[in-house]
Amino acid sequence: MEISEQEEAPSVIDRYYTRWYRTDLKGKSCEDHCVLQHSNRICVITLAESHPIIQNGSSIKSISYQISAGCSRLNNKVSGKSKRGGQFLTDFAPLCRVTCTDGNEYTIYSCIRGRLVEVNEDIITRPELLLEKPSTEGYIAVILPKFEESRSITEGLLSRQQYDEVVSKRASQPVSSQNHTDEG
Repeated sequence: MEISEQEEAPSVIDRYYTRWYRTDLKGKSCEDHCVLQHSNRICVITLAESHPIIQNGSSIKSISYQISAGCSRLNNKVSGKSKRGGQFLTDFAPLCRVTCTDGNEYTIYSCIRGRLVEVNEDIITRPELLLEKPSTEGYIAVILPKFEESRSITEGLLSRQQYDEVVSKRASQPVSSQNHTDEG
């Protein structure tokens, strides 16, 4: 099968992953996350295209996986096929905090339940990846849902079509009705 010059072959992400979305996380307008779900259950957490960090073209000052005094996602150690030892996350567990040079701070959440397989340490030293390549090199973390929950893990998440509808509705609303600040 030959691909014409006008058509592009689907990216690896579009070919092997299903995109799911969680919008307005913790009631914060437009703070949308994307979950890339592979057929092998692995889920990659990224920022959705509509997240203020990407939309505003923010400059990132720092990214921290230190969630609290006693909890750093960087201390996550897994072993074996079932990823034993990985931190177990609920769907609203914070993964990291992103601080922008304009003073805005955003907390990125796991969006799904499962074991933390890895965090992307590259974005700590190269935060621009979060803006330039959010679905690939700029991912936040990789999570493995429990086998028995792998089918139901996307309940509560939006499909690409549903997400596009939410973003489209937002675009038709007056800006004053949207809250773009991150308090907390």
